[in-house]
Amino acid sequence: MILSCLAIPGIRAGNVTLCKGCSISSLSSAVQQVQAHDTILIEAGNYLAINVELTRPVTLLGKGEVVLDGNNEGYILKILSDSVTISGLTFVQPGRSYTKDYAAIYAYRARHFCIENNTIQNPYFGLLLEKSKDGLVRNNLLFGQSKREDDSGNGIHMWHCSNMVVTENEVYGLRDGIYLEFVSESRVVDNYSHNNIRYGLHFMFSNHDEYTGNTFANNGAGVAVMFSKFIVMRGNSFLQNWGTASYGLLLKEIYDGEVTENVFEENTMAIFVEGSTRINYLGNHFQSNGWAVKVSGGCYANVFSKNNFVANSFDISYSGRMNDNSFQNNYWGDYSGYDLDKDGIGDVPFRPVKLFSYIVNRTPETIVLLRSLFVDIINFSERVSPVFTPDQLLDEAPAMKPY
Repeated sequence: MILSCLAIPGIRAGNVTLCKGCSISSLSSAVQQVQAHDTILIEAGNYLAINVELTRPVTLLGKGEVVLDGNNEGYILKILSDSVTISGLTFVQPGRSYTKDYAAIYAYRARHFCIENNTIQNPYFGLLLEKSKDGLVRNNLLFGQSKREDDSGNGIHMWHCSNMVVTENEVYGLRDGIYLEFVSESRVVDNYSHNNIRYGLHFMFSNHDEYTGNTFANNGAGVAVMFSKFIVMRGNSFLQNWGTASYGLLLKEIYDGEVTENVFEENTMAIFVEGSTRINYLGNHFQSNGWAVKVSGGCYANVFSKNNFVANSFDISYSGRMNDNSFQNNYWGDYSGYDLDKDGIGDVPFRPVKLFSYIVNRTPETIVLLRSLFVDIINFSERVSPVFTPDQLLDEAPAMKPY
């Protein structure tokens, strides 16, 4: 269970109130006067906040509609101490630059911090967290109006971090919704990342992490996981990530991972895999995608089992050697075999790779023939007497009913 930041017990010496009519009327003055573990209670109002540095443990708590305005000049808040909590604030107009990664909230070498229940509007970077540990980012709304990758940053960006929890946030209208680079032992849980320019979630060089229960919808591509190990991907929804080069999930150079119990619906390619080894794909649901699974070269010891493949244009596209990858006990909507012994497993093996998929890979323009009678005929002939499709790519025990 993930607690609210303010419910976590800690040492708080006292309160300082910030308001327009108070003796302390600016955030800069307030953070200079507080003692370690004090709470700054910020009354409703609009406050100028440019590069405000939090250099001791402190809680910033908004009461009512509190707006911190960066005046387009730089960072709004910098977390430079352990044990900082920021809650209930709205951040507007942080700086934008092509040479500096300005963010609404920037954390550097911080530990045991918490950022929750905040709203960040039209940032370059929303949260930029560097070389930090043991942080909780919860229930924040981050959104922008970005149209181009080169003119926008990421919503929640983590670099060289560990033991982070990112949960229950909504991110849209930015470059990548959530980005992890050199991040370990961290969790991304129950977030809604949608309508971002590039990826809903982006992993690079990050190990021993998991993302579960998230929804990635209408992004340039749903999720990209690259050059990482021991990643658990469970219970997520990848929805309507469409485009000429779009994926629900892109895996490149991934080792020892789990892709389990996810839903892939209406993506151009639900999963594209390249150079990935020892990945278990278990209990996933693929429906109404262009390609459900597209496997490129350099993949070994991957297992596809107990997945549902329903109404996809192509269930499997496979390039390269079969190696020791296996497809067993999956449900295939196109399977037309029989089950005489009534054990729920088809008595006839199923070949999931269609000849037309092979043709489209070589000549993409032929996709216009997808629903034609001609395509049905060549697919049937290949199924009867395989010549072009991988003869070892069989599901020897196809399920008769969806899981």
